[in-house]
Amino acid sequence: MTSKEIRIGLSSGLEARPAAMLVQVASQYESSIYVESEEKRVNAKSIMGMMTLGLAEGAHVKVTADGSDEESAIEGIEKYLSNQ
Repeated sequence: MTSKEIRIGLSSGLEARPAAMLVQVASQYESSIYVESEEKRVNAKSIMGMMTLGLAEGAHVKVTADGSDEESAIEGIEKYLSNQ
């Protein structure tokens, strides 16, 4: 299992469209991927779960991946969320 704290760099935060894009990125990996913000923990492959977080630009989240491609998954999620 791999975890990393990531800062949201998307100017619109994690509204509907960016949340849907994040789900697409997460779905490319076999690993189980979760995003945590404060006391909420949601499956990164669930559009409904991701939209409940309501994250703004500059917010910090903890991303956890567990599986055969967990390191690649964390890197891909970080690349998307930090808007690189």
